[in-house]
Amino acid sequence: MKLIRAALIVGILGASLTAPLAASAEDPPTSAVEVSATTLSPGDTFTVTQTVYNKGDFTLEGAKAALYAKDQTLTDWIELVSCTGANCFTAEGTHVRASFGDVGAHETRTVVWTLRVRDDTKLDPFILRNQLFADNYGYEILSGPTITIVPKAADIAVALSASVKMVTTARITYTITVKNNGPNAATGVRVVATAPAATAYYASTCTRVGTTRSANCDFATLASGETVTRTLTANTGMLTAGTLTATAQRTASSPNDPVATNDKATKSCSALTGLVVRC
Repeated sequence: MKLIRAALIVGILGASLTAPLAASAEDPPTSAVEVSATTLSPGDTFTVTQTVYNKGDFTLEGAKAALYAKDQTLTDWIELVSCTGANCFTAEGTHVRASFGDVGAHETRTVVWTLRVRDDTKLDPFILRNQLFADNYGYEILSGPTITIVPKAADIAVALSASVKMVTTARITYTITVKNNGPNAATGVRVVATAPAATAYYASTCTRVGTTRSANCDFATLASGETVTRTLTANTGMLTAGTLTATAQRTASSPNDPVATNDKATKSCSALTGLVVRC
């Protein structure tokens, strides 16, 4: 009887030493992604950090991480720039892969993708999917976040203020403030500032339009969040009276300006005579 019991114990211990370990409920997912931005525009560069985990009790031979678009072709939206942590490439012209080599049981690997939204991208959203697979085994494809593609836009906001200095008559200096609220950089920005009809052009840090009271304020580029100022100065006449209203208006910029309500600013001053002006 003792021999039978000893044999049973040895058999049980042997089985426990050789049987595969079951995956724990606390195991991480076999693939997970973190995306630096989920709302993007054509030309934007972003990163995807993908961490993969081999939850099996075996070695993945030639393990690879992959990114896809659900039910779509990922490369219709993005192009691969580079990656760190693995050897990466565009696979079959449809998606991207990163090769790790062999990955042992319960080991993790991380690849950081740098991707760029195509200039000719589709503007539809897509679900980013990800997977760990190997030459000898493949885990399921998992869904990540939804990536939304929006047209490039740069909201140019214009403001106008005024100050008065007495010379022979009143000299009014208008300060034109132009800010790019983003989200993208702006190019080819033009704001036209015009002094009131009852005044005469004196000077400007912008370019005067012919012999008029207007000036073109041009900016080759404005970074997102950047603010610039220019001035336009006009003189009143001795007989000037009433409300003096100047304007400044955005007339051109690229890309699209999505907010029209802040494209134009006005500033009114009041004149009792050309010698008494308040702004």
